Amino acid sequence: MALRPDEFYDHALAAADGERRLPLARMTGWAVSPFEPDGLRVASLRPPVLPEPPRHGEDPSNCEACRDRDAGIWFNDRWRLTRIAGVGVPLVLMLHPIEHYDMADLPDELAAELGVLSTHLVRHVQALPHISRAHVYRIGDGGAHLHIWFFARPEGQAQLYGSWMPVWDDLLPEYPADVAEADAAIVADALVASIGGRRSAAGESPLDD
Repeated sequence: MALRPDEFYDHALAAADGERRLPLARMTGWAVSPFEPDGLRVASLRPPVLPEPPRHGEDPSNCEACRDRDAGIWFNDRWRLTRIAGVGVPLVLMLHPIEHYDMADLPDELAAELGVLSTHLVRHVQALPHISRAHVYRIGDGGAHLHIWFFARPEGQAQLYGSWMPVWDDLLPEYPADVAEADAAIVADALVASIGGRRSAAGESPLDD
């Protein structure tokens, strides 16, 4: 059984200093870290807050993802794909189920389809010129409606390897929107060709049975 919230907090505090600051993570010493360890310090560890505040969209009637179900660059009857604007890496896409599901309550049929869609998306993102890797993330703390992130890592940027890439994305200047939009269209068209679906919310596809 996992530690209770108070037990977890006490366990963590045992490794902290008098200001409740934990030592710097080993990650800050990695060659791909965006920060130099000198001068960094860890924020004070805050005690647990219970009950946890609700995530956005816990109530489907107040869910932005449900309200925006017609927004995106690719659709089928069960999923939609959007491009996230204002990012620093070449391309960030997000895959959402049309209906209001989180990962834990996704029906098995949609869960299986999520795996296939994710694989096709990674293939198409990595086929873009000057893109080496597609990172795939699911967090879920901010929103109750399932959303899967796909980050394109630019070719040759070894500092953007691994788990620091979302932090680098936040530090980098905004990537040219016209280039990202064109690449997103290439991915969406490739997805239509490889797995079906359509480029707009309206209309039908013969593969969307």
